[in-house]
Amino acid sequence: MDNFTIVRPEYLNHYGHLFGGMMLRWVDEFAWIASSQDYPGCSLVTVAMSDVQFRHKVENGSVLRFRIERIEQGKTSVRYGVEVFARRPTVAEERRVFSTEIVFVRLDERGRKISLPRPEFC
Repeated sequence: MDNFTIVRPEYLNHYGHLFGGMMLRWVDEFAWIASSQDYPGCSLVTVAMSDVQFRHKVENGSVLRFRIERIEQGKTSVRYGVEVFARRPTVAEERRVFSTEIVFVRLDERGRKISLPRPEFC
């Protein structure tokens, strides 16, 4: 699943580049959307994100593409890979600026872990 957003001035840090916290917010949000499509009706929450490294600066006006793919399903959790690509306003090619893996766990109404069904059969 791919999602897109544009980097606007309100997302910049005091150095004039994308604030890392915004990138993490989008990664979490878009990966959760992908998981909710794979497991409709399931209550999924983020439990982990691995290897958070911002590889390149992202400029104002850049278009970001978030590529999210399910990697592995466990008994109660599911892991997704997320790659983020940036395309500057004046450049035609994309550049990979961030990647991570994110894990969601399924919870019941009391907040306890419960088994995940096969994707799309929640």
